[in-house]
Amino acid sequence: MLIVHHLNNSRSQRVLWMLEEIGLDYEVRSYKRRADMSAPQELKALHPLGKSPVVEDLDGSEGRIVLVETGAVCEYLADKAGGRLGTPSSCGDRIRYRQFLHYAEGSVMPVLFAMLVVSRVPFLGKVSSKRVRPMLDVHLDFIESELSLRPWFAGEDITAADIMMSFPLEAASTRGILGENRKATKAWLDRIHARPSYQRALEKGGAYSFARPRSAA
Repeated sequence: MLIVHHLNNSRSQRVLWMLEEIGLDYEVRSYKRRADMSAPQELKALHPLGKSPVVEDLDGSEGRIVLVETGAVCEYLADKAGGRLGTPSSCGDRIRYRQFLHYAEGSVMPVLFAMLVVSRVPFLGKVSSKRVRPMLDVHLDFIESELSLRPWFAGEDITAADIMMSFPLEAASTRGILGENRKATKAWLDRIHARPSYQRALEKGGAYSFARPRSAA
């Protein structure tokens, strides 16, 4: 039995989408952010970090397994599903898969997070944003160039790399940071939002401010 401890408007939405894509049975246990947007204390009872996503596999190879870190969770689930959405067979696709699987949280998300934080600070935020924005644009331009070459991040087929890249790009889009000229990235967002598995994940996870259901687009 897989249990996803899901926090509203968080990275754990990607885990629900991943599970809907690969077709594994799972249970959702939902948690609400506190007034300051932090995770509730109940999550610390599951893992010392007290953050979401937390995934429990009650039938793991060594008994109960508790997993954190979305990239590691996606790799674990791909292995559990017999490689579905996991490492591609061709060399080029395999290299891109590994790159973007880690790039999402390791490179682009920290810069995006900095941009979102400093933009909320009066006056000083405007000055800081002017410094951070060019750094973020480098990443967004790189992403646009990659998606101009292929429909998915690793190649011709969707993989867990696309699952991982969804959160930063949805955040950039809904916060008005993506811009109007990055058409390949916008087309990619349209593709993921149109997938039935993505829509099912929205239904399971509840309100999610970073993406609208297809019917509301």
